[in-house]
Amino acid sequence: MATNLIETIQQTLGYPVLKKIDPNKQEPKNEDDSNAPHELGQAAIPAVLAAMYKFSQTEEGDQQLLNADPDAGALQMVFEKKENVAVDKVARYAGTSSEQARIAMERIAAEAVKFVQEGVKNNPAPDKVKIFLGDQRHNILVYLPAAMQMGYLLGDNTIDDRTNKMEGPISNFLHKIEDKLDT
Repeated sequence: MATNLIETIQQTLGYPVLKKIDPNKQEPKNEDDSNAPHELGQAAIPAVLAAMYKFSQTEEGDQQLLNADPDAGALQMVFEKKENVAVDKVARYAGTSSEQARIAMERIAAEAVKFVQEGVKNNPAPDKVKIFLGDQRHNILVYLPAAMQMGYLLGDNTIDDRTNKMEGPISNFLHKIEDKLDT
């Protein structure tokens, strides 16, 4: 897939470039001071997109994403009414207020819904939404900080698994096989 949803949202909303998560340390690569506050975008963008990916794994979720008004409750929709917990996790990780985290996450969710709808506009079917977001899974998970434990919140512990953050010739090959089996 040509579009990297993480990078597209990061650039569109003006966030600093996100850092991939080191699979051994479970922290952003090249993090100089592990006690420093993390960027809000580093926490919020992959958290929202991981929730959207998980939400898209059902036909009902795909249908809701297709028909959603991006500016009306996208965050609540993708987190399936667990957005308050998600907002608190992002705020804590980023070292910011819950209010700032919520505003950022609502903007990210709205943009993500727009991009998904745009990405499948030529063939707007629920299975196309699932494929579109399934193709983004690895790109999302390599940026998702495990410290937030979003997989636990979303009911899918594989989301926080460090093997999702591994890269290299063999790991990338296995991720491609995994992506094909998921769709």
